[in-house]
Amino acid sequence: MFGGPVVPANSPHLRKSGSRAVVFDFDEYEGEDGADESLLHSGEANDSRGVCHVDDSYCSNQYDSIYLSLFSWRSRICCITTSVLLYAAIVMVLIFPFDIFYFSSRYFFLRTLWRIVFPLQAISFADFFLADILTSMVKVFSDLERSVCRMVHRQVATIAWLEADSICGSHSVAIPLVLVLPYLFRLNQCLRQYKDTGEKTALLNALKYSTAVPVIFLSALKYHVLPEQWTNIYRPLWLLSSVVNSSYSFYWDVTRDWDLSGFTRIFKFSKPHMFSYMLHGRRWVYIWVIASNLVLRCTWTYKLSAHLRHNYLTVFTIAALEIFRRFQWIFFRVENEWNKMNNKSHMQLSMSEMSNGEEKLLHSMNHNV
Repeated sequence: MFGGPVVPANSPHLRKSGSRAVVFDFDEYEGEDGADESLLHSGEANDSRGVCHVDDSYCSNQYDSIYLSLFSWRSRICCITTSVLLYAAIVMVLIFPFDIFYFSSRYFFLRTLWRIVFPLQAISFADFFLADILTSMVKVFSDLERSVCRMVHRQVATIAWLEADSICGSHSVAIPLVLVLPYLFRLNQCLRQYKDTGEKTALLNALKYSTAVPVIFLSALKYHVLPEQWTNIYRPLWLLSSVVNSSYSFYWDVTRDWDLSGFTRIFKFSKPHMFSYMLHGRRWVYIWVIASNLVLRCTWTYKLSAHLRHNYLTVFTIAALEIFRRFQWIFFRVENEWNKMNNKSHMQLSMSEMSNGEEKLLHSMNHNV
């Protein structure tokens, strides 16, 4: 009647994966005397002239229903295809075998990822450096798992997206398994480092990463136990494990990764020469990085508040702050490693020396993981 076939309201194509019908059933508008039918024919007769003499809201509803019936299914397919193609495109760009799109960088990145997953050789600085960065991307991996789960179960661009927690929600056992992987990779690297060097520091570092495991699984356990059990038993254990992990990680950041020797280099203001060998010579920079690292190591406490835990903006902000904390950690971790490698009081290098130094740093084996 309007230039194309009308998809019936009970069409199975409109009800896949929990979607609901978007086409009105015209029979419900038809009265006993056929008055509504005459109105429709009147509208059809004047359609070629762009005139509709029926009630404007009624005419608008009919056109809306026809538009949705013709384009909603196509739009849904488009949304699903776009999501799949986006992830596929990222993978294809990474593994593209030709010498374009920074081939050497892509090759180095993929090779380092392979060495992280399968540490069959001595651990280089680049190996544990990238693995440490991955531990700060747990929110990214969590969202990635949910996105892939919803695409696999065809819950994209349908009403089922709002009901997807029944399959791909927080109670999914896949989420803690995905989140714990970066920590297990680092734990394995530390054990490999201990095997190669015999340094007990590597075992202490492995212990640090092992403290993250109970935090992840106790947090996931919340969705699989009774509320009383969570409140009385598992929640206190989760709090204790979180405090232990945050405290241990903060201590290790400052004293080992940055080698600030128990804060003495920061708070002994009477001995400014102790800062003379640091690349970032201003004392306030180190005071800021220690204080901010302590605060950002404790951002998990937002989960103690229900209204914050379920606020998407809060969750996004916390994830962004963790990325910022890791970005900040990178500068001082590289500075410490650079100082150990060069054993100088001041770093004054030309560009060519800097380039050679970067290669030496990335492939260095003499370091603490």
